[in-house]
Amino acid sequence: MKYGSTIILRIAVILIGLVVLVLCIVAVPALAINATINNPNFAKPLYPVLIGMCLAAIPFFIALFHTWKLLKCVDNGNAFSTLAVTALKKIKYCALGVAGVYLLTSPFFYMLAQKDDAPGIVVICLLFMGASLVIAIFAAVLQRLLREAIAIKTENDLTV
Repeated sequence: MKYGSTIILRIAVILIGLVVLVLCIVAVPALAINATINNPNFAKPLYPVLIGMCLAAIPFFIALFHTWKLLKCVDNGNAFSTLAVTALKKIKYCALGVAGVYLLTSPFFYMLAQKDDAPGIVVICLLFMGASLVIAIFAAVLQRLLREAIAIKTENDLTV
């Protein structure tokens, strides 16, 4: 395949990574400082939420790296290879890791929603968990289909 066939996906991966990086470096500390200055009681349940968000960024960036590797495989014509299956497996585990981090921080989201009297904060947590689980399930299905396609391809190559 041509190198440009996945250029839009590569641009999207870069932009998403930059947005999350800027949020972790700029927005999260600014929110923590603002909460500490304006309302110290509000800051106590906010800190675990912000720390959880930054911790969830670690498997997120690992998944972006493996997504980049998967796109490289597609560009090189190796979409049906064990390297692609491995990349999908790692993306699946990273998505499960992100969902796990948000599951562990969900009580703090609830406490934060109780202090602020805003139930939408809990919905944000559920949205992050749900999106991560959807990505994990999608990666697992693609991994299984790709593994079966590789087995069929190998069988056909041996038949000839």
